[in-house]
Amino acid sequence: MDNATLFAIIFVIAGASTLQFYKGRKLNLQLMQHYLRSIEEVVKPEDKDYVWLGGYIGFRASYKVNRDNIRKFEYTLTLLPRHSLLYFPIALLTSRHDKIYFVIRPFAEIKREAHLIQKGYYRLKPNIENEEFLQRETIEIAGKEYEALYEKKRDVVKLKELVESLSKPHNVKHVSLTPKTNVFYVLMKPEPETIEKDVEKLVRFTNEKLRESPFSP
Repeated sequence: MDNATLFAIIFVIAGASTLQFYKGRKLNLQLMQHYLRSIEEVVKPEDKDYVWLGGYIGFRASYKVNRDNIRKFEYTLTLLPRHSLLYFPIALLTSRHDKIYFVIRPFAEIKREAHLIQKGYYRLKPNIENEEFLQRETIEIAGKEYEALYEKKRDVVKLKELVESLSKPHNVKHVSLTPKTNVFYVLMKPEPETIEKDVEKLVRFTNEKLRESPFSP
């Protein structure tokens, strides 16, 4: 390969990288703005705090709600690096998709542990305290198999009903109730078109179902 050919290749790659950077950055910024506005519109926090995750890959939000059964509503949005021509294909293999992690802290006390985890999603199994004492079974939701871990079957039935009610149930990778931290947790692939409706259902679940008797002793 002569110098002229090498220079031409470098020039093309540099041009494509620059174009991808500006297009990808714009799209990720638009997505962040859309998710932020949509979620705020539903949650209506009385106070809010944001942490930029660096680059253009997302942010962490913490909302004080102090209304109904929600004390705090937190979430972390991580986006694929659409602005990086070279790293984007790698991220598709490792991260696979955009992710949003919801951590909802209710006023009501969560009494028992329950998890629904989409089979094959985690490369490294999440650490679940006292896992050996939980009952387990495999259930199917929207054509996907989920591992259910629970103390009482009725708790995981409620979580299953929630997942089935969401716009695209298969986008939910892990949903749980954790008494030690008193947290209702959801990890899912977000969709711009349906994020508002899905967050409404998470809020409704917290305000209604987490205060119902099946979650008490």
